[in-house]
Amino acid sequence: MRAPAAAGAQAISTRTSMMPSARPSGHDKMNIAVLVSGGGNQQGAWRRAGSNIELANTPGFYVAFAQAAEAAKIDAIFFADIPSLDPKALGVNPVLNAFEPVVLTSYLAAFTSRVGLVSSVSTSFSEPYTVARQFASLDRVSGGRAGWNIVTSATGEKNYGATPLPDQDVRYAQAAEFVEIAKRLWDSWDQQTLKIDRASGQFGDIADIRPTDFHGKFFDVAGPLNIQRPPQGWPVLFQAGASPIGRGFAAETAEGVFTAQQTLEDSLEFARDMRARVSAAGRDPRRVKLLLGITPIIGATEAEAKATERELGEFIDIKASLRKLNSYIPGVDLSGFDLDKPIPREALPDVSAVQGRQSRYKIFADLTLNDGWTLRELVKLTGRSDGHWTLTGSPEQIANQMAERFLADACDGYVVMPTYHPEGSGLFFSDVVPILQQRGLFRTEYEGTTLRSHLGLDIPERGARGI
Repeated sequence: MRAPAAAGAQAISTRTSMMPSARPSGHDKMNIAVLVSGGGNQQGAWRRAGSNIELANTPGFYVAFAQAAEAAKIDAIFFADIPSLDPKALGVNPVLNAFEPVVLTSYLAAFTSRVGLVSSVSTSFSEPYTVARQFASLDRVSGGRAGWNIVTSATGEKNYGATPLPDQDVRYAQAAEFVEIAKRLWDSWDQQTLKIDRASGQFGDIADIRPTDFHGKFFDVAGPLNIQRPPQGWPVLFQAGASPIGRGFAAETAEGVFTAQQTLEDSLEFARDMRARVSAAGRDPRRVKLLLGITPIIGATEAEAKATERELGEFIDIKASLRKLNSYIPGVDLSGFDLDKPIPREALPDVSAVQGRQSRYKIFADLTLNDGWTLRELVKLTGRSDGHWTLTGSPEQIANQMAERFLADACDGYVVMPTYHPEGSGLFFSDVVPILQQRGLFRTEYEGTTLRSHLGLDIPERGARGI
């Protein structure tokens, strides 16, 4: 059995008309972040006529993108980061993002005033004091728009010393300690600590400075931080791991969770599980935003969108996408298998044995074992969307499909991953967003100035740990 293809306009419209008019949660506006990748989020999409790939490694490209997102009232733009380079991949595909994310988002803060700025930083290759200082600085220079996507990293260790990366459970334990230290540092002191009393000569109240003095298994940090508390208290904390251990970490720590599910049923299962975990951790599930990754392919009509999908499919480099797929399946050389047959069942390891990107591996394994997908189909999926849900159709069809999962309470919104630039991202901003706005599913104006205000999240109290 194959996973269902994108439905036609009539089927989608009929299904959408049967959906509930409001979510069970009562939160009736979806949140939308957009992942920025200079070459587009489909492998080979840069080859399409009219792409602006020549500008992809220039600051101006990102300024224009950020300003377009802000004009569309998008919650945030999001930058992934891979601290390594595969020379073979560079032969056919651009680097994901050439710029270091915190540097780039700090630059973009000067050209925008409302859109959130989310940067990925690894807890495996950084130090808590440095990262806390970076995000406190970004939050201050942006007026409270910073977000941190907390990454534990499964690759890149050769660029940071010869020590192999520890197992997944150790990486997450280190990440938990790392984030706890960062929170303590952000809470070291705030605006009220500064007295700035010219008459008495008192600049600050040293009694208000809280010591960090953290001595853990992985880190020893004295503190306090050398910059006052960020405007948002802390930057908004995001996390993308969807393995059982990743979900547990997110339930304890994250305020936004990036996720990937192909079907409505899988999205509902993930949402139920995550909200139960958050509740068990003593937190309000509605204060943790579940954002589903999507890769829309948009045309004026369904036929036009499908033609674009076919054209983009021709640009996927099979060898490059096979290498990427193989990176999710450890201990197996996929190059020895027939592309037009499923990967043999006995060649696929148990999901518990996978130490990196476990949830992504499970998507590909399930499609093989449950739906009989061939290796070629998996390779194409990897090149097209890296396992994320692809929506192909007219602007109305795209909006219908987004509305369906949102109104079913299967997610709180989306991370839109434009397949190609500038047309793909431009059509989403200009054609899809207005439909969502007309239906009352997305804001028409920003109601606040900070990323927390966009997401409906409170500023954490100084010293708070569970929010």
